[in-house]
Amino acid sequence: MSAALLRSRLAASAPGLRPAARRTTTTTTTTTTCPQKAAAPRRFNSSSTGGSSSGAGLKLAAYSGALAATLFASYYYVTDTRAFVHRYVVPPLLRTFVPDAEDAHHLGVTALRVLYELGLHPRERDAAANSPSLSTSVFEHQLANPIGISAGLDKDAEIPDALFALGAGVVEVGGCTPMPQEGNPKPRVFRVPILDGMVNRYGLNSKGADEMAIRLRDRLRRFALSIGVSEEDIISGEAGVPVGSLKPGRILAVQIAKNKETSERDQQAIAADYVYCTRRLARYADVLVVNVSSPNTPGLRDLQATEPLTRLLAAVVDEAGRTDRKVRPRVMVKVSPDEDEDAQIEGIVQAVQRSGVDGIIVGNTTKRRSGLNPKGAQLSIREQRALMEVGGFSGPAMFGRTLDLVGRYRKMLDSQPGASKGEQKVLFATGGITNGEQALKVLNAGASVAMVYTGMVYGGVGTITRMKKEMLEAL
Repeated sequence: MSAALLRSRLAASAPGLRPAARRTTTTTTTTTTCPQKAAAPRRFNSSSTGGSSSGAGLKLAAYSGALAATLFASYYYVTDTRAFVHRYVVPPLLRTFVPDAEDAHHLGVTALRVLYELGLHPRERDAAANSPSLSTSVFEHQLANPIGISAGLDKDAEIPDALFALGAGVVEVGGCTPMPQEGNPKPRVFRVPILDGMVNRYGLNSKGADEMAIRLRDRLRRFALSIGVSEEDIISGEAGVPVGSLKPGRILAVQIAKNKETSERDQQAIAADYVYCTRRLARYADVLVVNVSSPNTPGLRDLQATEPLTRLLAAVVDEAGRTDRKVRPRVMVKVSPDEDEDAQIEGIVQAVQRSGVDGIIVGNTTKRRSGLNPKGAQLSIREQRALMEVGGFSGPAMFGRTLDLVGRYRKMLDSQPGASKGEQKVLFATGGITNGEQALKVLNAGASVAMVYTGMVYGGVGTITRMKKEMLEAL
């Protein structure tokens, strides 16, 4: 049988062979066609994803820009001393949620210190508030403005730069005692909100002169490093900035006092306390303030008698003159508003003249309780109790006394023999000053600087800016 015939018979007896071949062909065709059908959807999907990503990117950029603008606007607003929140939100919230006034004080100091370190602190951005019209000459300094912050707010020199940022021309830190002391038992600070007043009996709580000196020295060194000069360049005046404030147009005053344990009968020991503080702190101050007016340290106000005060002030002036600086710090004495009889004022003025002290800060808190409610405001039981607590009262009700004392001290200082020949003694005023109108009144009465403290407690960190604008409007 031939091979061809055999293949013919095999094909006839196995009919499934050909369909199988056909199925193979069909399968091959299908396999080849499938990628062609899927290609179009893949191209379509790829095009759609690109457009969606581009749109989402634009939206994200828009949202990010809006968020950044909102955050910057919020930062700019909240860090401006003119912000509504600093007067009408923060002080009331502190009084409501921090019942103890001393705790609120510490919270405020800590907040300002941390915010300053982070660059988020409130600051004066109102250029109009720094008008040349407010510039004034004090000692050898041309101050940017005549508004100051009294001692007590920054007891241990923790936040002088944060306070300068609020717009003050003068910042007074302290009072500082030679050795650390706790002060009086707590509670020792009491609010009288209806009078915008306070009663305190802190008792000169202090971390001591050594710690304050270290803090001020480190501050000076950091500043010197930041502007590329040495510490000695600043101390010698070569850097062109005040040694204490480190800011042109500003001065830093450091208040010093005696320790509570130092006997009020030992005049030599008392003088040694003030001399020690002077030796440790004079190098870093533009002005040293001798505090003999605190009502909460036994025997301190007795030092305002002429003879003991003359000896004490002369010792401080002599020690300040030995300070290792090109120009010695000035020395002022802070006197009580309760020593207001003519003979008392005359005795203090004589001590200032004899000792070579450069000026007087008129006013402090008062032990007296008469005349503190001139408008007859209805005090709550809690406010009545607070007002009658032992300690010194401060608040707007003190302004009348301060204004009267400034005028009387100015007149008596200028009438001293030889007063017209030498440099005029400088007066700072503190006590009840809360607005620009009152500041102008004490300046016109003979003060060179108007200082605030309790006004900031109730008026917030924008108080200085607000006062300066009120002064400019009245000029």
